[in-house]
Amino acid sequence: MFGKEGFDRGKKGQLAIIIIVAIILVLAVILIFVFRGSFVGTSIPADLEPVYSYYLSCVEENALEGASILSQKGGYINNPDFSPGSIYMPFSSELDFLGIGIPYWYYVSGNGVLNEQKPSLEKMEQELDVFLEERLELCDFSSFEAQGFIIGLSDLEVETEIRDNDVVVNLVQEISITREDSSWSQNKHKKNVKSNLGGFYELAEKIFLNNKESMFLENYGLDVLRLYAPVDGSEIGCSPKIWSVDEIQENLSDALSVNVPATKIKGNYYDLAEDENKYFVQDIEENVDVNINFMYSKDWPMRLEVWPSEDKILRADPVGLQEGLGMLGFCYVPYHFVYDFGYPVLVQIYSNEELFQFPVVVYINKNKPREALDVEGLPDVVPELCENKNTQLSVSTYNTNLEPVEAHIRYKCLDTSCSIGESVIENNVASLKADFPQCVNGYVIASAEGYETKKQLVSSIDESSVNVVLNKQYKLDLEVNSGGSDVDYAVVNFIKEDKTITISYPEQKEIELTEGQYEVKTYVYKNSSINLEGESVEKCVTVPKSGFFGIFGATDEKCFTMDIPSQVVSFAVSGGGTQNYYVGEKELMDYEKIVIYADSFGTPRKVEDLQLNYNKIEISGLEIDFM
Repeated sequence: MFGKEGFDRGKKGQLAIIIIVAIILVLAVILIFVFRGSFVGTSIPADLEPVYSYYLSCVEENALEGASILSQKGGYINNPDFSPGSIYMPFSSELDFLGIGIPYWYYVSGNGVLNEQKPSLEKMEQELDVFLEERLELCDFSSFEAQGFIIGLSDLEVETEIRDNDVVVNLVQEISITREDSSWSQNKHKKNVKSNLGGFYELAEKIFLNNKESMFLENYGLDVLRLYAPVDGSEIGCSPKIWSVDEIQENLSDALSVNVPATKIKGNYYDLAEDENKYFVQDIEENVDVNINFMYSKDWPMRLEVWPSEDKILRADPVGLQEGLGMLGFCYVPYHFVYDFGYPVLVQIYSNEELFQFPVVVYINKNKPREALDVEGLPDVVPELCENKNTQLSVSTYNTNLEPVEAHIRYKCLDTSCSIGESVIENNVASLKADFPQCVNGYVIASAEGYETKKQLVSSIDESSVNVVLNKQYKLDLEVNSGGSDVDYAVVNFIKEDKTITISYPEQKEIELTEGQYEVKTYVYKNSSINLEGESVEKCVTVPKSGFFGIFGATDEKCFTMDIPSQVVSFAVSGGGTQNYYVGEKELMDYEKIVIYADSFGTPRKVEDLQLNYNKIEISGLEIDFM
């Protein structure tokens, strides 16, 4: 038998258990009321389920739309503040692709500053959150309300998580659905939306960072520049080489259209037709199994600036026509040009119907890939002189008949040239009134298609008016005759003031001339076979003595031997002459052909004949006829 004390202990134990159970029940009831509807997947009556299904489908539809916008616009729904380009650097902060402005992940702004605007994954999630909060307010329940459903919605909060293969949408919003005797409510919701946005963004970031480190796009661009534009080199020939910057730009644009799409990221999404195409494959240390496309369009802006150049013309003069060299009949044309070259590339990652794309500007600065982003900007993109325009000048442009001609106006002070604007015809006058930088003895330069560029000395210290008369260019056929017959080869120079037009005949049979005084100099060449024997020549020079005594001016004589190899002169001057001739505009207008008759000196047979024929060029005249 239990004693009284044991019985009391038993009753106390039972009472404690009852109290604990009661507390648990009370807490459970409180939790149910507090977190009522907060658990996703809470059972919903079958007759109310279509309304909630529509709610979730509206979430999915808008989440897919937001993810699509992020993918198409490089991770942005709302673009950063727009920054326009300039005539010096034509890239704005966005690439216009099929009417959509896609923010560059890397670009050079209109004032020459390097900018990077790659969005972070967190930034993308924040933009998607805001997008969904705005769009989900537009979910239309009117068709259900017409069926007698009563639907209540509280304020909405959205938090998304962008993952490799899906987007998780978490929503906090009280939704209550009532119809007749059925009612249901819930305030937390979750929807997983299938999307490759996260995985595509991660791959895009790897490509971007790899190019930022290795500059593989810039290196490809530099190779295109050296293959399709004159950069460094020399060519055999006695006539100057002339290149049009506009034609160079067109050639580069054509080359980029072919070469940029050939770029690949190492992976299994392509087959190389030839081993040499491995040149275009870039290894980012990941075996890619989705499609990656590098795109370039000729319609996109391009930055192309070349030094030295004049009026968008590159010129390289021959070596070999100078005194003592031209007689050999051997000439070569060396050249070296420096380029700033920039263009957009759009990188696209896609699989099935999903796509992620981002643009970058590829930039070659002074024949070298652009520096990494630790630089503040590109030097001398906009010369300081050109940024300080504070004297107003009025420039009017005419032809020789005093008829208005629209022209592009520049102003050159020392070695700096500033673009000012265009003269526009109004009331039968082509004029431009604009601010110019201040300069003593600068030049107003006017250029128009079909006219010779005119340079006029103007000091821009005080306001003034300037009239520029442009000479019209006329295209004529050219024929060179020596000794009564057409020649095999000739070099003809038309020298006017500080400009020289050189024609390599018969490769070139046309010339463009304007009215004015010319010195016409013609070299006629024929085949020859003169042997120049090789020889060894000893040369001696005085150099400081090495060691202690050299400090006090002591010298030594050092001698060395120069070996000059033998060679055969197979092409030598056989005729020509020099003539001063004033070309009138009436001749240019009335005739279609210019014929130059040069004296024939005979084919040289020995070295002395070479020198004699070369000297005759200066003292022999030319007959010039227009036909």
